Amino acid sequence: VRSTRWLLGKTVRELGINATGGSASISDLWPVLPLAAATARAQLLGAASLQWKLPVAELLLADGVVSHPSGQQAHYGQLAREAATTPPGEVRLKTRDQYRLVGSSPPRTDLPAKVDGSAVFGIDVRLPGLRFAAVLHAPMLGGSAGVVDVDALLRRPGVQRVVRLPPYAGSAPALAVVARSTWHALAASRALQVQWQPAPGQPIDTATILRELEVQAREAAEQGKGFAFRNRGQAGPTPVARRIEAVYRAPYLAHATMEPMNCTARVADGQVEVWAPTQVPDFARAIAAQVAGVPMSAVTLHITYLGGGFGRRLEVDFIGQAVRVAMETGGAPVQLLWSREQDMQHDFYRPAGVAVMQAGLDEQGQWVSLNIGTAGDAVMPRYYERVYPLMATPIDLPDKTTADGLFDLPYAIDHLQVRHQATRHGVPVGSWRSVGHSQNAFFGEGFVDELAHAAKADPVAFRLARLAHLPRHAAVLKLAADKAGWGQPMPRGRARGVALHQRFNSLVAQVLEVSLDNGAPRVHRVVAAVDCGAVVHPGGVAQQMESGIMFGLAAALYGRIDIEAGVVKQQNFPDYPLLKLAQTPLIETHIVPSTQAPGGMGEPGTPPVAPALANALFALTGQRLRELPLRLQ
Repeated sequence: VRSTRWLLGKTVRELGINATGGSASISDLWPVLPLAAATARAQLLGAASLQWKLPVAELLLADGVVSHPSGQQAHYGQLAREAATTPPGEVRLKTRDQYRLVGSSPPRTDLPAKVDGSAVFGIDVRLPGLRFAAVLHAPMLGGSAGVVDVDALLRRPGVQRVVRLPPYAGSAPALAVVARSTWHALAASRALQVQWQPAPGQPIDTATILRELEVQAREAAEQGKGFAFRNRGQAGPTPVARRIEAVYRAPYLAHATMEPMNCTARVADGQVEVWAPTQVPDFARAIAAQVAGVPMSAVTLHITYLGGGFGRRLEVDFIGQAVRVAMETGGAPVQLLWSREQDMQHDFYRPAGVAVMQAGLDEQGQWVSLNIGTAGDAVMPRYYERVYPLMATPIDLPDKTTADGLFDLPYAIDHLQVRHQATRHGVPVGSWRSVGHSQNAFFGEGFVDELAHAAKADPVAFRLARLAHLPRHAAVLKLAADKAGWGQPMPRGRARGVALHQRFNSLVAQVLEVSLDNGAPRVHRVVAAVDCGAVVHPGGVAQQMESGIMFGLAAALYGRIDIEAGVVKQQNFPDYPLLKLAQTPLIETHIVPSTQAPGGMGEPGTPPVAPALANALFALTGQRLRELPLRLQ
């Protein structure tokens, strides 16, 4: 089982729910798969021993074959039936020095198909008699369709029907246009004449939300409002020689997966069949069963390649919509697709957040206290409500993801208070790669750099001085700094910035080299050091680090979702850019050898990028940037 988030992750393991998220595949399976493999090995050897009447100690097992020096041998398949009923006896795990595959980088079996185009992603599914549907939501968040000119639409070539979609798993009501091709469906959906009804209440406006969040974050810091995730040392202000304060801000963010939301479904004869790119197979089957009114045992799910998940495909709204449309097509399969614009404007967004950071230095300039107040919507209570109601509670419980990366700052500080005031501003929010760490690393590591500057200390040395109690953290930071040439002269017009962060039991330090290109930041090189425990696939570690850095860098430079009068302004990649190939920096990944259990790698590379970039830009320009995306004045 692969867990999603903290409490949910522990719960799904106990309940046997299949889900993928939280960078947990390797760490969750590490204690399970070696034991399972060792048990199977013992059973195969035992079966061969019984068949050949030879001592187990004399048998060899390698490359799919059990053999004996006398010449007796058998493939695993020849022994499997008897091995399944053979007691394993004493099961011995391999020692680290006996590993042949763990720690190596064998070729990925999925790459050839992804290169030659034969890999099947969600929108590649093709079935006999397939119909195509395009989703259309109201322009404003939470809106719904009033009067619809269906007759005019049905006169268009290729259009077959219009289906009204009720809310599913947190989605807003929508319409689906069914046609004989994706092009016909998308074109017709854009031409559909609808009288849209806005959501009740005041329209959502992100500028107003950010102002409110700053007030609420200050209340958390100075009035003790919200939940205290950390309260170490003296509560409240401490007597210090100098106080430093800064306010950091982060916007809402879309997932912008390369493949928009899609799902193929067929409903016939009391059975439901679904083809979907999903991170939560059990929840996907549950929503399909709920919509079709059948037991889960009547639902068959085929999981395709995701086309990008990043937390968006922890949601199941699009699966419920596809099944509902399939109920209207007389047993024919239907592929439902969201356009890029629908995907961008009706996401479950990374919450906006504000942090009020207050630190105290003593007479010697030593950092002695840190008081943090943050505010922003909580992700997990909203997720439980729409996807896993059994975990929902009448009153929101504190959501650890809101304070991840701040309450567990690694630095030795005598007095540390971290409070978060959870808000609910009506914007649909969900898990975005690295969740709360994605903005909290920016808040924390940006402010630590400010304190180093105030103390007139080197940023790396300032951090190392407060990591003596955490040698793993210190080793990661030293490795990144050494490999990046920290302290060595830079070419004219370039500067370095550093950040350190822990996520999913993996430690990552990054050093970015930046310059300005026509006044805009240009990242030339990223040096990353990582301690993710025992490494199963070094090549995979490097690939995940590169992916996380690119994801975080695009968000740091460009990512923001603005909502005015309830309407998301960003619609497509021209106004929500991703990093282009020409902008991609050289990325180096250096792994710290470790005997610890494996940590995660899908998400830890993202959080340090934004603060390291902001810190490099300060070193280059003297401007301290405290709001994402980063904009120089």
